[in-house]
Amino acid sequence: MAPPPDINRHQPVASPGGSAPAFIGLTGAVASGKSEALAAFARLGAATLSSDAVTHELLDASEVREQLVERWGEAVLVDGRLERARVGEIVFGRPDELAWLESVLHPLVGERIVEWRRSLPGETALAVVEVPLLFETGMEGVFDATVCVVADDSTRAARAGDRGTELLEGRSDRQLSQDEKAARATHVIRNDGSLAELEDQVARLVPALTALAPGAA
Repeated sequence: MAPPPDINRHQPVASPGGSAPAFIGLTGAVASGKSEALAAFARLGAATLSSDAVTHELLDASEVREQLVERWGEAVLVDGRLERARVGEIVFGRPDELAWLESVLHPLVGERIVEWRRSLPGETALAVVEVPLLFETGMEGVFDATVCVVADDSTRAARAGDRGTELLEGRSDRQLSQDEKAARATHVIRNDGSLAELEDQVARLVPALTALAPGAA
């Protein structure tokens, strides 16, 4: 099975002695800037993975496509490929169908994350996984620390509008509030400014996170 996209595109931070990396969960509210923060971690040398990217890849896999067609019929296909927009129309607003889809996808995403972590070079010191529903799915316990990206509601609404996404209620009503996510996280990054300011905050956090690697001095 092909590895998920966006894995190890940058040289990882080196881990003295080749011990296991610090394993960090990255999350945040809709349009807070999680993906930009993940990209900043990658530019700074961390190994990074987006669980959303893994999910998109799984939706293209035949094993998942067959299960979805069996449940919802071929209306979810376009030219033999799964049409995510049609899947979205089915599951959002229908909690039972969304729960079923998650029961299919979440274990597979978890397996991919485990495979990815095991595949990292021995010298990797910092591995960061973006998980939008990290706390909602109870995944925080598998990480050495968690980082939550937050931004003012007005900033998030503007970003969502810029990319044609209708915020905040429709897409975020299943999520914990931003304040609750931040309260549960080990570290919080505020992302109301420029990308340079965001990367500066990530850079200041990297040493503390790297120090969590087993065997780190």
